[in-house]
Amino acid sequence: MTHPDIPPSRTEDEEPPPEPPAGPCGSAGDDATARACLTAVADPGDPAMGALLEEYGAGVVWRTLRGGESPPAPTGARAGAVAQRAARWCERAARLDADALLAATVELGCRLIVPGDPGWPTQLDQLGRRRPYALWVRGAHDLRHACLRSVAIVGARAATAYGLHVAADLAWGLGQRSWAVVSGGAYGIDSAAHRGGLAAAAPGVAVLACGLDLSYPRGNEGLFADIAARGALVSEHPPGAPPSRHGFLVRNRIIAALTPGTVVVEAGLRSGALNTARHGQELHRAVMAVPGPVTSALSAGCHRLLRDGAAVCVTDTDDVVEQVGRIGADLRAGAGGTALDRDALDDTARRVLDAVPRRTCSGTASVAEAAGVGLDTALSSLGLLAAGGFVERGASGWRARNGPRPAPGKLPGA
Repeated sequence: MTHPDIPPSRTEDEEPPPEPPAGPCGSAGDDATARACLTAVADPGDPAMGALLEEYGAGVVWRTLRGGESPPAPTGARAGAVAQRAARWCERAARLDADALLAATVELGCRLIVPGDPGWPTQLDQLGRRRPYALWVRGAHDLRHACLRSVAIVGARAATAYGLHVAADLAWGLGQRSWAVVSGGAYGIDSAAHRGGLAAAAPGVAVLACGLDLSYPRGNEGLFADIAARGALVSEHPPGAPPSRHGFLVRNRIIAALTPGTVVVEAGLRSGALNTARHGQELHRAVMAVPGPVTSALSAGCHRLLRDGAAVCVTDTDDVVEQVGRIGADLRAGAGGTALDRDALDDTARRVLDAVPRRTCSGTASVAEAAGVGLDTALSSLGLLAAGGFVERGASGWRARNGPRPAPGKLPGA
């Protein structure tokens, strides 16, 4: 078997080998397009595919599979495992309509981000060979920016009223302090966390285990629309990919990797939320658990995490921020909705803050003009102010976040 980057030698009398099938995914130079096709060919998080991408690059791997060949096993990978998987990949590659795949992406209003893109969350690179080949994203918010200050909240689907209240309250409190909530979009704790974050007008991220053209579970279709309008829906599966048990398990590593910390609110001893917590431990992220009634089977997983020292006990937003925030930058209590004190801002940042309207949105250029600073300076200051919780990005520009948050435990309208 020859290396896919090196054509086999031939004599002058031999006919040249046939070119691999042409098409939008047939070029070794088009890394993004090749990665889009590979998401439809290989199971997500397969370390064998990760090793091939690391060794040869996406374009070469896709061209080889499209040509019906098995790439040579890369360094450190078992040749038998690669060959066995490659036979399945080649079969899928031969059936893939790349044009239809790319057309569906445009039709859905999705975008594809790949490693090296400005919007790629670089913390995913810590997954090594299990890193997503690419991510399909739909929504108004930049994924990388949304995850800079984010917390994962996960737990049981069949949650109790206690668990739903705690998840929503934690997410709302985090949103008030400009922390985005990342979860899986499932019923129960996931949904409560997403709704709590949205109630605080904070961007949220839902990592789905199916294509973004499918709403699973169907009952959360409206919730997914709200998340897309304010944050981002994310999947490593191409459009049309149905959900599967394996898909739910492997997507948990993305939830854990995107954030500096994961909170498990309610989880049984065999809950998928514990799988997310294990990924967080492996990635050296903060893992937190909310205690529940000792008689509740739905809190048994949380209690085991706490008993084994695998998680820190948290009971409110301040506890969570203390674990994931920056020392000296994130206030533990009574911060009035911001992560920094206004007195900690320099003169330029204060001028930019004063130029941001409270009731309407204003574009970066308008803010820069009102503050009397350059566009680059305004953009840099707005990023600092957003991270500090002073401003937020709306659909049509920037606006100041309003006043202090209500007392802990009180959701808007509660």
